[in-house]
Amino acid sequence: MKFSIKTDQLDKQRSDVLVIGVYDSLKLLYDKSSLNASSISYITTILKHGDMSGKAGSYLILYNVPGIKITKILLIGLGKEKELDGKKYHAALRAMVYTLKKMDVKTVISYLQNASIKEADIAWNVEHFVNEVMDASYEFSELKTINKKLKKTFDFSIAIDKKNQKIAEGALKKSFALAKGIELTKTLGNLPPNICTPSYLSKKAQEIGKEHGMKIDVLDQKQIEKLKMGSFLGVAKGSRQPPKFIVLQHTKGKKTQKPIVLIGKGITFDAGGISIKPAGDMDEMKYDMCGAASVLGTFKTIGLLNLPINVIGIIPTCENLPDGLALKPGDILTSMSGQTIEVLNTDAEGRLILCDALTYAERFNPDVVIDIATLTGACVIALGHHASGLYSNDDKLAKDLESAGQVSLDRAWRMPLWEDYQSQLDSNFADMANIGGRAGGSITAACFLSRFAKKYKWAHLDIAGTAWKSGKAKGATGRPVGLLTQYILSKAH
Repeated sequence: MKFSIKTDQLDKQRSDVLVIGVYDSLKLLYDKSSLNASSISYITTILKHGDMSGKAGSYLILYNVPGIKITKILLIGLGKEKELDGKKYHAALRAMVYTLKKMDVKTVISYLQNASIKEADIAWNVEHFVNEVMDASYEFSELKTINKKLKKTFDFSIAIDKKNQKIAEGALKKSFALAKGIELTKTLGNLPPNICTPSYLSKKAQEIGKEHGMKIDVLDQKQIEKLKMGSFLGVAKGSRQPPKFIVLQHTKGKKTQKPIVLIGKGITFDAGGISIKPAGDMDEMKYDMCGAASVLGTFKTIGLLNLPINVIGIIPTCENLPDGLALKPGDILTSMSGQTIEVLNTDAEGRLILCDALTYAERFNPDVVIDIATLTGACVIALGHHASGLYSNDDKLAKDLESAGQVSLDRAWRMPLWEDYQSQLDSNFADMANIGGRAGGSITAACFLSRFAKKYKWAHLDIAGTAWKSGKAKGATGRPVGLLTQYILSKAH
């Protein structure tokens, strides 16, 4: 997929198709210098016949419109002009991509990005144009050999007024880098667990580090043992795949600048361990490494943008499987922090690998630490699939992440982290249990993590409901790379 900013008048551009927006009032969204009176009259007359409503996401293809050299015109509905928001804009863009895929075209000129959208500017419009087009165009077909579809790509010319050219070009650079990061995150999530193992993730991290001049360390089992990460190693015992502890360092900021630390849960397959999961939909447990994938995707993005900031990525990665050596309910683990944990459910393993990573993060003297994890089914029950769960011990950090989510439309919703819930983790035999019962399951999981994050400002993103989709549209979403990137960008200036 290629994107470019164009400021030339329409008669100076060549393309297979021109995309124009239509409001439900049948008003056209176009550049005044691009269409003459006869063209507008022709299109308006056709629209009045009722072939297209102007509803967001509707479309109509026209051929050989008078006064326009471009043979094909694609009209895309935008809905009510005064009610056009980010959601409707995204719907229009997805309709555009869906229709283009059915057409015999390669080069595209679009005017959709010039729409007036609530609480948005031209930079936002361009950024979301690129990201939504890339998202709607994404297909995972790498492992298909039968009925494999060729991926259809387009060359998009994004028509912009000359006064906005520099802003639009900056937005294009940012959004394309973000789109590539999201693409990587989705592909890693979609790969089967026999390919995407802890070793595979470590190789991907090394590739990203090498490509963008980042320091990369991959700790093996012996090194992890030396660090006394008993909790992490407890989870890894049931698998023949060796655990890895990945550390990526993007250090392009000032030496005095405290880093942002991102920690991603990297369970490359979660069978639940001895507390084994039901067989139905267990294949989706390959997505239990989407936290790790989102960290790698974010590092891909910040590497492409060469951001002047210090960011550390930490990924504890292993499998959670039943085996003769596997962790058992009733076992007690000693974490890197020295705190002991009674394991009441081996399927609550994500927190067991994250807690050691949270302790490890202390050595970087971080500005903030954000962990990202497909942690609890309880979060899905609480928030569904629209918002990630957000927990934090710092109000400003929480507000900044919420704001980044709103701008990127990769939203998170803050949940309580009150002391009242901590007692649910009491254990008769250890410092704490790894579960707190069914009531408030996502909250008590966050409470568990908070016990290992007392030395810095910390936030936890539970992405169990947002990291992938099930059913016909099954596949990784790439979230929350958009949120994380927007947050980092806000701190890079």
